[in-house]
Amino acid sequence: MVCHAESVPPWEMFRWEGGGFMASLRFDPEICLACESVDCIMKCQYIHMDLARAKEEHDRLTRGEMSSILKDCVTCYACEEYCPSGNHPFYHIVELQERLGIHPVPIPIEKSQVVMMGPRGKIREMELKSPLINMCFFDMMKGGIRGSLFEGATTFGGSDVFCNLMFLHFARNSTIKERLPRMIDNIMHCAVEPSGTREVICYHDECYGTYTSWARAFGVEVPFTPVHLFEFLKRRLMELRDGIRPLNVKVAYQRPCSNRLCPETDSLVDDIFALIGAERPKRTYEYGNALCCGGVPEAAQRFDLVDDIRARNVADMKAAGAQYCVFNCPFCFWTLAEPVAKAGIFPVMMSDLCLLALGE
Repeated sequence: MVCHAESVPPWEMFRWEGGGFMASLRFDPEICLACESVDCIMKCQYIHMDLARAKEEHDRLTRGEMSSILKDCVTCYACEEYCPSGNHPFYHIVELQERLGIHPVPIPIEKSQVVMMGPRGKIREMELKSPLINMCFFDMMKGGIRGSLFEGATTFGGSDVFCNLMFLHFARNSTIKERLPRMIDNIMHCAVEPSGTREVICYHDECYGTYTSWARAFGVEVPFTPVHLFEFLKRRLMELRDGIRPLNVKVAYQRPCSNRLCPETDSLVDDIFALIGAERPKRTYEYGNALCCGGVPEAAQRFDLVDDIRARNVADMKAAGAQYCVFNCPFCFWTLAEPVAKAGIFPVMMSDLCLLALGE
């Protein structure tokens, strides 16, 4: 099958202005103005203020005005999960940051990333077989798609199918709007079997969050079924249950920022651990209280915050008696693997931990 990235994309239903895709956020300011708990700020682990001040800053944000939140936000996505009304506070913050000229990351880094991660218009030929696994920008990780877990899998990835959601960290939501329709079109050309299957497994949950959260928030149609990697791993482990050798180890889970957009998948970690005989020890910084890896604040050059986050996070894993630290996000792995290993905890990707339980 030949995939043509340069073909005319079927997104005429979207509105364009000045060459850019103009999608409107489904955000209702009346919901926010009526909110008394202000969970999006009060639960934030990086911004600390009393309820009265939080309500004041929250209302400024809701009205589209300048607020200290816009400069202090570390773009961890967590307020998307904390909002009890599903009113997309984080997406609203990012939209405001861009409109008001707030740059969370230094402009030279921002501009270089936009260029470096841009589409190239080149998609290779491939023979397609299920399962279809979208590696996003992490094609370099496809060596991990191996063994009985991934038997017969087809991987595809690169800048021409990259979800671009990372630009939320850069207050560049416009870049996502501009590029995502083309990415969806490329996936539809390259990741659909002749049989017509529409199921695409997302190696990185940033992709899964794009297609299940961001796209819905901005009214973008996704013409295939995204499947979270953890859901796929759970399915395969259940099929291969007879070959599992329980690991009998304690494993800390480093929950990535992007998982805040699909919090329902966090419970899949517990399901997978139950299948492979791993214990998820009780920690302070897990589930809704998880800390980020520190990679994004580091890009923003907020080094004091980075050191604090990493120190607390790793100390928490060690105090819980974790023998392994499991990752889903490769960026988190590259950021935290060394500090975790220095603490005597073995860093491992989730798929490799599952393969270990299968004796591979």
